[in-house]
Amino acid sequence: MNYFQDEQTADYNRQRIAEAFHQIRLEQIALQSRVYQPGRFGRLMFNFANWMISTGKQLRKRYEIPTANGQTQSKRFAH
Repeated sequence: MNYFQDEQTADYNRQRIAEAFHQIRLEQIALQSRVYQPGRFGRLMFNFANWMISTGKQLRKRYEIPTANGQTQSKRFAH
């Protein structure tokens, strides 16, 4: 092979490497921008928090002191 063919081969290899790096960068961007999907622990904590909120609302409704007209006032609790 002569010098010109070596330069063409080297240039071709540089282009292939640059395209591979570009593809890797695009894949990394795509992975970073995907929709968040929680794992098992995240789902468990989310469901636990919702359970605590609903239980707290039920307890509050049960133990608040009702007023004369049937509505409950906030910040008045039975002790």
